[in-house]
Amino acid sequence: MEAVFLGLNDAGEQIYSWLNQREDVEVKALLTEKGQLDLIKEIQPELVISAGFEHKVPEEIIEVPEKGIVNVHPSFLPYNRGSYPYIWPMLEGTPAGVSIHYMTEGIDEGPVIDQMEVPVRPDDTAKDLYERLKAESVLLFKESWPEIKEGVKGLSQDLSKGQVHYKDDLDEFTEIDLDEHLRAGDLIERLRALTFPPYENAFFEVNGERYFVEVEITSEAELDERP
Repeated sequence: MEAVFLGLNDAGEQIYSWLNQREDVEVKALLTEKGQLDLIKEIQPELVISAGFEHKVPEEIIEVPEKGIVNVHPSFLPYNRGSYPYIWPMLEGTPAGVSIHYMTEGIDEGPVIDQMEVPVRPDDTAKDLYERLKAESVLLFKESWPEIKEGVKGLSQDLSKGQVHYKDDLDEFTEIDLDEHLRAGDLIERLRALTFPPYENAFFEVNGERYFVEVEITSEAELDERP
């Protein structure tokens, strides 16, 4: 079977490498830019796999591969479609997880081939959760590969239960107002959701200068394990 790969985030890099070692599929091209999408029309692959492609794919391209475009998304769909799916479970208390689904014109709205929920731990930061979702995404893709090859139909999402987020949705959370009254729990959730080194996300301002904030949480059990 001939395939094309779209995007290359951290999980996608591992999936791409795994596919290239297999004998049941030949990856004809790796596309990372929107301007390269017309190559799918030229190659006419049976399947397209996407992991981290940051551009909207038009319907005329989605319709080309006989077995569709399969997208790897680090959220428990239909929750947290779109950007930063590893942040919103902490900010909004929604489920976290990973999903393998078919791409449609809507953002992460296509039928789900397989998915799994991933618990959010009390000591997680967004970076911690991201790393676990990345690892689970790779495992789930490998487990789902037989169904993906067969062109399994997938299950429709109940979009009334979820939400979609865009990159600029995060802007309203990054500045900490020092005069705002918050529950301690809400502030901790917010800070750990915005902790994703090396990026500086959460900040407050004093006399026009920004000061950036991260949080580190250590469980008692982890302390007990230290020498």
